Order: sequence, then structure tokens, then C-alpha cells
Amino acid sequence: MAADMPATEASAALQCGRASWYALHSRTASGERMNPAAMTAAHRSLPFGTRLKVTNTKNGKSVVVRINDRGPFVKGRVLDLSKAAARELGFINSGHTPVCMAKT
Repeated sequence: MAADMPATEASAALQCGRASWYALHSRTASGERMNPAAMTAAHRSLPFGTRLKVTNTKNGKSVVVRINDRGPFVKGRVLDLSKAAARELGFINSGHTPVCMAKT
């Protein structure tokens, strides 16, 4: 699936593209406070509460995150991850990485 195509609930199992990370301390689109230490993520269209297994295709590391925000708003990116998720996936320094995601 192309990185710039929005995912539907059904197509999320096959979506791959670029992910970035963010660590704000404001409210997310779901109304909860952003917690950089939590395993959460922003996606443009998946329902809040959806759990995704995200795999860094560069190193094979995976994490499970919960969608609690909207984004990313940068063309070509499919997911914005919390700082903790990015750390587990091993891409804090680069800021973004190729990933594939599947609903759990």
C-alpha cells in the first residue's frame, strides 16, 4: 500500500510507510494528555484505542502501541509514535524510519 494513502480499519494490517516520533505534553485528539513515556501513536483515520504492532523494517524491532491522537501531518508519513515507542524501535536519533503496522 502506498505510504500516502490513508488506511481504513481493514487495510491497516497491510500498511507500511514512514513513521516519526513526537513528545509533546499537550492534549491529544482523543482528549488525553500526551505521555511521551507511554506506548501510543497518532494515525490519521484509525479509531482511538486501536492497537497496532509496529515493526521497524530497518532492524526488525517491534512494539505494540495504542492510537490516541491524529496525525501525522507530514506528507509521506503514516504514523507518529511516542518517544518511548520510538526508543524501543531504535530510531530516536534519526527521527523517522520505515515501518509496517498490523492490527493486534
